[in-house]
Amino acid sequence: MLSPASLEQIDREVAKYPAEHRQSAVMSALRIAQVEKGWLSTDVMDFIAHYLDMPSIAVYEVATFYNMYDTHPVGTHKLTLCTNISCMLRGAPEMADYLRRKLACEFGETTADGLFTLKEGECMGACGDAPLCLVNNHRMEGFLTEEKIDALIEALKSEKKGA
Repeated sequence: MLSPASLEQIDREVAKYPAEHRQSAVMSALRIAQVEKGWLSTDVMDFIAHYLDMPSIAVYEVATFYNMYDTHPVGTHKLTLCTNISCMLRGAPEMADYLRRKLACEFGETTADGLFTLKEGECMGACGDAPLCLVNNHRMEGFLTEEKIDALIEALKSEKKGA
């Protein structure tokens, strides 16, 4: 279900905890699986549950609670715009409007070409860089302007997933 490289990464995460608490690595295991697979299908979540010796429902609960996990297919690049108070006060509503127009999709949707999924996110802990977005769960882009969004989108179009 997962590559040997991903299983090795998960094993390193599991090793951080006492043997009887291997389930504590569930968030890391989900992140690793999502990087490999692009999103978390029920089969992938079931595999992780079995691998960590925990009930599948417990894995589903984690995967559906946190917005960094995708339980449905997403575009090649996921842009999560922070819409919490600091970002809202520093221009997130305008950036949200611009992104929706630029990508021709709403929050929770994927562009027709499958390249971008637009999501709304909670505070990302970088309020001083507001407004900001998280790119593919791994890179923050702050001080967003229409020009920065244009440059980001163009750069992502020419880049492979995983940024």
